[in-house]
Amino acid sequence: MSTMNRLKWLCFFLAVIVIVVGSSQCSEKHIDSSSDVQKYRNLSDSAQYVGMQVCMQCHSGIHESFLKTGMGKSFGHATKSKSSAVFTGHRVVEDKSSNYSYFPYWKGDSLVFREFMMNRGDTIFSRDEIITYIVGSGQHTNSHLILDKGHLFQAPLTFYTQQKKWDLPPGFENGANSRFERIIGLECISCHNAYPEFVQGSENKFLSMPKGIDCERCHGPGSIHVTEKQQGIIIDTSKYIDYSIVNPAKLSVDLQFDICQRCHLQGNAVLADGKSFLDFKPGMRLHDVMDVYLPRYANSDARFIMASHADRLKQSACFSSMEKRHVNTEALRPYKSALTCVTCHNPHFSVKETGTDHFNLKCISCHTSEKVQVCPEINTEKNNSCVSCHMPLTGASDIPHVSIHDHYIRKSYNAAAIENGAFVDLKSINNPLPSAESRAKAYLQQFEKFNPGDFYLLDSAEAILNRNGGRSADSLFRLYVQLDYLKNDYDRLVNYVYQKGISNLVYFVIGNRNYSNDDAWTAYRIGEAFTKLELHKPALLFYGFSVKLAPYYFEFSNKFGYSALMNRNIPLASQVFKRIVSETPSFAPAWTNLSYVSLINSDFKSSLYHADKALSLDYNYVQARLNKAGALNAMGKINEALVEIEVILSLDPENVQALNAKKILAEGEID
Repeated sequence: MSTMNRLKWLCFFLAVIVIVVGSSQCSEKHIDSSSDVQKYRNLSDSAQYVGMQVCMQCHSGIHESFLKTGMGKSFGHATKSKSSAVFTGHRVVEDKSSNYSYFPYWKGDSLVFREFMMNRGDTIFSRDEIITYIVGSGQHTNSHLILDKGHLFQAPLTFYTQQKKWDLPPGFENGANSRFERIIGLECISCHNAYPEFVQGSENKFLSMPKGIDCERCHGPGSIHVTEKQQGIIIDTSKYIDYSIVNPAKLSVDLQFDICQRCHLQGNAVLADGKSFLDFKPGMRLHDVMDVYLPRYANSDARFIMASHADRLKQSACFSSMEKRHVNTEALRPYKSALTCVTCHNPHFSVKETGTDHFNLKCISCHTSEKVQVCPEINTEKNNSCVSCHMPLTGASDIPHVSIHDHYIRKSYNAAAIENGAFVDLKSINNPLPSAESRAKAYLQQFEKFNPGDFYLLDSAEAILNRNGGRSADSLFRLYVQLDYLKNDYDRLVNYVYQKGISNLVYFVIGNRNYSNDDAWTAYRIGEAFTKLELHKPALLFYGFSVKLAPYYFEFSNKFGYSALMNRNIPLASQVFKRIVSETPSFAPAWTNLSYVSLINSDFKSSLYHADKALSLDYNYVQARLNKAGALNAMGKINEALVEIEVILSLDPENVQALNAKKILAEGEID
């Protein structure tokens, strides 16, 4: 009998035969201490993910209802059935900062985004990209991803379903449009999808991509559970815990909360040493894998980000009062006497299909007085809903065009609340006692990822580091390199490297490849510091280290090639740039640098070809146009070269290279 048929046969008889394994391992009714956590056998390294199609063989009803939830519809191929977008009427999105415009359309069964640029009514640039994946259930948004030879990028259009509006994605506005180049790495995918197969030594290369959040994101790897059921090891789960797989309902309150806030606690995630965004499994403590920080501001209770449900709920008086009550940790389902996410939300059922009465009853189950039960504010205007007043729909600070329920439950909301008071500190939401190293990393990351320019964050990081071993502590080497790099203090960084001794730094920057590329980033930052100080020989060494550790992150490779040029190693530079464009043909900087290498080698036709490849990806790429003008001039096509220079000056009127080139070319034209 095949494994699949055997599984079906077994599931059929589960309704008739229940074998209760009476070992002490399976007879405990609760899980609370560290020793209990370790009893979950699917937390072991030997446990493997089996996929939702295996789970559905026994749990078809739950599978069917789960697919209708936001999690079940979180990620999929860009098909017409997956898309929630409207494709009728005017849907051109203009980015006035870059002069690029965007237009989504279907070409057969393929979703295509056209990027174009107009000048006096004529199209002067056009680029079409086929969308590979759609992210989002459609309740709030559909975002769009492109897979380029395994490398994943976000496309510059999002559909906001509540307003039925196409617009730039969050973070692409106000001159920050990264077009088709925003990297989508593990941190993003690991919350919006089931765990993918990721290529170490990259930032965004994947070998395989699942199609949506699945059962095992909340229950953990299923291989041991499936094997035991196939062997006839059945637990009466109405009385006992089945330790072959996690049932979140039977976890302690804190561990159950950690499952939800793994993704519903968006923020500044600081990974523990040696951990990645793939390492968290249900039943683990989240802070063993990462600490998640959020900034706190004075007088800013009304300010929150989209996926901060866990943080907002924990600020509520409802949550605080339930915390003070006695939670029955001996119960089979401890959460029943607490307030957690699943108090109100059944993750197997869509919120859209959950009636208002369900949520009202949850409120009334605690607020039992007659005054509450006959609330004068509950009326047809408010849709007879407690939520409408105490968790009102409002906008998030990080996502435009959406309305969500603020999970900070309060008696009343002050619409005039100050949203941007003075910065107070960074708070670790899931770990009350983070390490000093974690806190320093948090301040560095907050500056680098979210608040560049707020240098007080770097001052805070430096103060923490100085109090905990300072620059004499080898364990803090990477953080001090990052600090000096972010402060643009390249002299101090280079002096620090020399103090450690370049020959000894192999210990620090030549490590094993890992998912976070920590050592690769350290080597890259050192290389950048040497480059800024025009010390090109040691820069090449450290860029080489970064490429060795992260060969599929092409910003590192591109700088390595550039450094080779600065060291007059033209063959090495050419080899590096050719490798980049063979791996990611959409990487315009490498095409531009290849154009420059060809120009140096007097291969003007190749230089022109490579420059045009870059410009087919980015009309505004000034350096590519300079290279093209140089190649045209060398080929005797002075008028055409002048046209390229005029385009550059229309984009950047003060460009010194273009102004000098125009003067030289004009003189040549006269001659």
